[in-house]
Amino acid sequence: MSTLKGRSLISITDYSKDDILKILDMAEEFEKNPRRNILNGYIVASLFFEPSTRTRLSFESAVQYLGGRIVGFATADTSSVKKGESLKDTILTVSNYSDLIVMRNPLDGSARFASEVSPVPIINAGDGANQHPTQCLLDLYSIRKTQGRLENIDIAMVGDLKYGRTVHSLVQALTLFGAKFHFVSPESLKMPSAVKTVIKNAGLEYDQYTELSDVIPFADILYMTRIQGERFPDPLEYEKVKNSYILSNRMLRGSKETMKVLHPLPRVNEITEDVDDNPKAYYFQQARNGVYIRQALIAAILGLK
Repeated sequence: MSTLKGRSLISITDYSKDDILKILDMAEEFEKNPRRNILNGYIVASLFFEPSTRTRLSFESAVQYLGGRIVGFATADTSSVKKGESLKDTILTVSNYSDLIVMRNPLDGSARFASEVSPVPIINAGDGANQHPTQCLLDLYSIRKTQGRLENIDIAMVGDLKYGRTVHSLVQALTLFGAKFHFVSPESLKMPSAVKTVIKNAGLEYDQYTELSDVIPFADILYMTRIQGERFPDPLEYEKVKNSYILSNRMLRGSKETMKVLHPLPRVNEITEDVDDNPKAYYFQQARNGVYIRQALIAAILGLK
């Protein structure tokens, strides 16, 4: 695992297929025993310029389960950013107090910039509509855990494919495993051309749909996403599409027995609560898997495993 020591993780493309598989294998070991004292004496900075529940808390849980300490802020309003401090100055300052920085920022490309100025490794916990590589890794872990493989998965991605950083990262990763992609979205929220080009360059194919019911019968993974109102420059456009797809328990009849429903969360109304008790619903277990993946990443980047 020494190949990952000291390396930032900004985009899922920073990691090779072998790197990804090593992290997934390490996460399996942490799932068996998540409470270890390997981070004793280490400090991880958690800088969240944008709201987060699962990502921030799972990183903090990961560190504390391993005996480390967390410093940082959960909102930019409680930092010197509110006084006008630049991102560069924040990163250079916080790097004096920590061995590793986990950062979420609403600006595309902010994590890459931070990694270029920081003397300590940066883990991107989401930069705008760009990338969310740690979510991608826990998604891959969840897929492999539920399907027994990553190769040749039929995955249907539903909802906000234009602004959804989780699906952008996941597509890039799954091209390494020969996935079959099915994109379901309103016309205004289609998967960006740059992401579709990645699929074409990998020699793979994708299909695009506007009806959710078209993909349910054959999907191995149904990856639901929230229509993200905060990403829309025009609130009226958001109003037009906010209720485009709502998955109910009844709609899962006729789906594959082994199919699982994933969602990066938070959900609003795109999955009704009657789905929660269906054995095909996996989104809360998916969130739990984030702890093990983030433990594996932190341990690998700090060279402890």
